[in-house]
Amino acid sequence: QVQLVESGGDSVQPGDSLRLSCAASGFSLKQHAIAWFRQAPGKEREGVACLSSSDASSWSAGFAKGRFTVSRANTENTMFLQMTRLRPDDTARYYCAAEYLGGCRRGLPERDFEDWGQGTQVTVSS
Repeated sequence: QVQLVESGGDSVQPGDSLRLSCAASGFSLKQHAIAWFRQAPGKEREGVACLSSSDASSWSAGFAKGRFTVSRANTENTMFLQMTRLRPDDTARYYCAAEYLGGCRRGLPERDFEDWGQGTQVTVSS
């Protein structure tokens, strides 16, 4: 059974850092494009960052550039989203996604990704 399970969400203060994890089971992330999306209350889900299946290309949303980094650990079959300098407007539910032999198109269309996790909540508040 193909499954992605996120963890690491928490309530933090502005300026803090947080690392989200997404563990894959039932398939190997090694040949998959990996991506993170987020959905804030009352807003549509949006792309955060992506790493292509070959790791040769990547994409990040404007708000993520310089603050968020997506990576993978193939030996652990896990992907990560390292977030720094968190702001209150980063508050959202964060989702991981994967697509076999996928890439990272600009804007990160959701339809490009077949496999999704259930999300983990990140709240940034003082």
